[in-house]
Amino acid sequence: MALPRLPMKEFLLQKDYVKREQLDEAEKVQKQTNEPDLGRVLIQLGFVGEREVLMAKAQEAGIGFVDLDRINVESSAINVVPERIAKNHNVVPVKKDGTTLWLAMTNVNNIMAIDDVKMASGCRVIPLLAVAGAIDDALRKYYGGAATNGAATNATPAADASAGASSADMRRLLAEASVGRTAADDETTDADAEKMAEQAPIIKLAGAIIQQAIFDRASDIHVEPQQKGVRIRYRIDGVLMEAMNVPKNLQAPLISRLKIMADMNIAERRVPQDGRIEVRHQNKEYDLRVSSIPGPFGEKIVMRILDKGSVMIGLEKLGFLEENQIRIEELVSQPNGMFLCTGPTGSGKTTTQYSVLNKLNTIGVNIITVEDPIEYQLNGIAQVQVNRKAGLSFATALRAFLRQDPDIIMVGEMRDLETAEIAIESSLTGHLVLSTLHTNDAPSATLRMVDMGVEPYLIAATVIGVLAQRLGRRIDPDNKEAYEVPAIDLRRFGLKVTDPDEQIRLYRGVPAEHNRMTGYRGRMGIHELLVMNAEIAELIVRRAPLADIKEAAKANGMKELREDGLQKVLAGMTDPAEVMRVVFTAGY
Repeated sequence: MALPRLPMKEFLLQKDYVKREQLDEAEKVQKQTNEPDLGRVLIQLGFVGEREVLMAKAQEAGIGFVDLDRINVESSAINVVPERIAKNHNVVPVKKDGTTLWLAMTNVNNIMAIDDVKMASGCRVIPLLAVAGAIDDALRKYYGGAATNGAATNATPAADASAGASSADMRRLLAEASVGRTAADDETTDADAEKMAEQAPIIKLAGAIIQQAIFDRASDIHVEPQQKGVRIRYRIDGVLMEAMNVPKNLQAPLISRLKIMADMNIAERRVPQDGRIEVRHQNKEYDLRVSSIPGPFGEKIVMRILDKGSVMIGLEKLGFLEENQIRIEELVSQPNGMFLCTGPTGSGKTTTQYSVLNKLNTIGVNIITVEDPIEYQLNGIAQVQVNRKAGLSFATALRAFLRQDPDIIMVGEMRDLETAEIAIESSLTGHLVLSTLHTNDAPSATLRMVDMGVEPYLIAATVIGVLAQRLGRRIDPDNKEAYEVPAIDLRRFGLKVTDPDEQIRLYRGVPAEHNRMTGYRGRMGIHELLVMNAEIAELIVRRAPLADIKEAAKANGMKELREDGLQKVLAGMTDPAEVMRVVFTAGY
């Protein structure tokens, strides 16, 4: 029989854990502080304990709750889950009945933890919600020592999250997964694929692929069915690199496993699907945004790896030149206007906008965002997910926002005239609006808005600044060497050369295992910041050519992308080849 599902507030009231007036006061405080979790507010105000709130949340979600302080954990359950797995995932096995195991967790959506316990115990796992402190106490009591809160690892050295899996480990995992499978098994029914997807070797393989990608600092995982196999590629520092090839006979169960982890329909292969996987690695939490599309040789899956902590790094760590950072901080401190980020997909626009929001997020400011999808969850900010099937578009959300007393509004992307007009209306009525556009440079953003149908005078009246950006690879700081080039070679970057024989000292990365033999490690932003002034506004209203707007912006202090890149080349942060790769286009 299904567990009853009561809203948290109703459960707390029904059980007399809180009074109506306490609930009303907590909701008032929640509105004032923009705290998304009402339960947390109730706990902070001292109206109710963490145990009662978690019980209420479990009821609301339709899952079980276990009070580890008031029950005796069965030794038969403890015996089937190794200490390393329990402490790595911060979980406690509570009860075992035949092949069913009940597992106390703080995050019941941690599929990696459930998979590891399932593989180690050979049992079907039923997650239960429990108080974090009680789990720590239980781990000390039943296993000895404190929980490590380590990475979500698989019960195999190949998936150890503290180190990358070696090629030998990967080969062993592939061999284990292929046992009993032949080339004739390429065509697999949905039932067979689902059955195999629940077997330990496939679970280990899927987990190892994900953990290795995180260890290698990949931003994306590509699972690509080919005619004779499945190619796995990682996007590392913006460049796709082949990681491994999986035999064709493992294609169906591997893809089914990934779809199960992402809560997608494994029987549907004809249409694109989206899902999400939560992963923990070395004390950090990651979200994997999963997308599948049908292809000629099977479904291709791409997983975008989102580090929940990356948006907290601050503007000062995004690679801005000092003058640009100062100007941006001045722009976003204004009470109203529109600040835009532009660039191609994967250029770091969202990270920049979130970093701005994180800087602006204070107790006295009401920030609301509308996104598709919500990539990072920020405490204290109301974030709305677009749902077109339900009729919730960017435009309809923005209309509702204006009745929510906002100070700052972020629109994930301006895609059409309706959204742009409401965003402009918001900035005209005293709000700071942040948004993104897809254009190649900063001055082009104004023309893109005109092309969408926005009146030029409205653009001139609302846009306060446009930041265009790219992401370029950094030279590995631990493996680099100096070399000299003729200064004349850097003229195309905007360097003014007076002496044709002048030599300039630059740096380049040295290939090493630490940087996957590329000489690069990590990425940084290359920026172009247009700050609106009266001259640029007049040119926009007159529908002046792009070249005129660009010249006026440069006269107002704008450094072009190539010039910003040159500054970082001269500072030894990157090299000319990398700036050319990400910045230069035909006719530049």
